Amino acid sequence: MAANQTHSPETTSLSSELSAEQALGMIGMGLMQKLSQEGPGRWIWSDSEDGGAANLVELRQRLELTSLAIKTGAPLSTAEVTQLLGIRPSSEQVERGGLRASRLSRNVWRLTQIGMDSSQSTGFGDDRFRRRL
Repeated sequence: MAANQTHSPETTSLSSELSAEQALGMIGMGLMQKLSQEGPGRWIWSDSEDGGAANLVELRQRLELTSLAIKTGAPLSTAEVTQLLGIRPSSEQVERGGLRASRLSRNVWRLTQIGMDSSQSTGFGDDRFRRRL
């Protein structure tokens, strides 16, 4: 059952041109060539963009030490607070990531959770280790 096909000049010129699949293939090839000439650019994953490879052992130690510092309430030095929070404290109280570092005296800090009130804290909460002048 053949359909009656009449060939107009436009249809004969289309038959000599590319089909839709061929045209799409040519566009894709052109795009790939253009990308290869520009270099990898933003299409290639690089570790430098996301901060490098994660050191999971160091992260675990940092989290365990942070938990221990909160539970015991032990006094910490400025360097220790800097290491645990990831920033150097610049005022009397510094909050970051749900933690609060409170300055007790020069170079003496206490780390607490922001949501935890003083009735829940344990350990050295009574300032036994605070230096008295």
